[in-house]
Amino acid sequence: MTTSASKSTAWWRLPIVWLVIALPAASVFAGFGMLRLAWTDADIVLADPPRASATGNEAPALKARNHAATGVR
Repeated sequence: MTTSASKSTAWWRLPIVWLVIALPAASVFAGFGMLRLAWTDADIVLADPPRASATGNEAPALKARNHAATGVR
């Protein structure tokens, strides 16, 4: 039985290696990017006066939104 010398290629020349490395790395970078966006671009409390419809069904939601954003009741 004769053995043929297998032609080995360097690991960095295989495309599957770059998929295994690049896909998780891209998701980590995207996660840090989203974290930065969430940290720096926080929603602000709207200073608009309540509309006529805000006295009805929307009043509890607006009160809860403003309390969550500022902590003031």
